[in-house]
Amino acid sequence: MTAAIEIDRMLPGQTALIVAIDRLGLDPQTARRLHELGFDDGVDVEVIHRAPFGGDPLAVRVGNMVVALRRSMAALIEVELNGEGTGP
Repeated sequence: MTAAIEIDRMLPGQTALIVAIDRLGLDPQTARRLHELGFDDGVDVEVIHRAPFGGDPLAVRVGNMVVALRRSMAALIEVELNGEGTGP
C-alpha cells in the first residue's frame, strides 16, 4: 500500500488514484464543481503540467478532460500514486 499524497505534490507524468477529497475545506459550490468535473474517490488522475514559478496552476487529466487546478485546491485532493513513475 502506497502512502497518500496530495495532487499538488505530484510531478508531471505521474498518475494516481483519488482516495479522498477534503470537501470541508472547499465551499459547497467548488466541491460540487469538482464532482461535476469527475474528481471523485476511485478516479485515476494524471498531472500533465505545472506552471513555472511555484507551479500554480496545475494541469490535471481526469477522465478525458484536462483541468487547471489551483495548488490550494489540489492540496485538498489525496491520491495514491500508480506504479513507480516519476515523470516523463
